[in-house]
Amino acid sequence: MAKPRWHILRDSHGVTLTRRLPVRFDLSAQVVLPNARKLYLAQQIRQDLWRRLQSLRGFAPVVRIENHVGGVLVTAGGQVDGMVNRNRCEAEIQYLLMDQDLQYRWLSQAKVVDPQAKNVVSGKI
Repeated sequence: MAKPRWHILRDSHGVTLTRRLPVRFDLSAQVVLPNARKLYLAQQIRQDLWRRLQSLRGFAPVVRIENHVGGVLVTAGGQVDGMVNRNRCEAEIQYLLMDQDLQYRWLSQAKVVDPQAKNVVSGKI
């Protein structure tokens, strides 16, 4: 049987999806998004984060989704075992998190939930 490749850490504030333990954010950026199912959102963001930064030597993505006023706070980044230009990499992560097309896709997959109506609503922001 194959060993699980991702660690899913849940607590009362949110969900962390990580490749390695302990969780380490050598690089990170944050954005607030509308309410969504946290694990699904983390998985979508992790995929695009990996696609964008897989050329970094020793990169292991980490995505943390926490409850936040008006939505969820996303912290994306991860561990890097090699030398990198931290400012450039964090700017790249921030650019990824702010991409409206990606946000729309992530939120569509994560089935954005309106806590007032208890219904699934459009992911359009």
